[in-house]
Amino acid sequence: MLKYYTKTTETFKRLRADQDGVVSFEYIIVAVCIIGAVAAAFGTGATSSIATTLTGGLAAITAAFTAAI
Repeated sequence: MLKYYTKTTETFKRLRADQDGVVSFEYIIVAVCIIGAVAAAFGTGATSSIATTLTGGLAAITAAFTAAI
């Protein structure tokens, strides 16, 4: 049991000092914010100008990809 406690403690120490993990966590936070903004724009029955613009842009991108294939 002491062996696992020591391994866990050492892992937490390395994780605390690991700067790459912090950057990855920041990317996750930014991604969640972007998803939240898109969900707010495209919510059920969204008819705002942002939703209309994003829908039109996605339709244009989809049509361009379909034409390229």
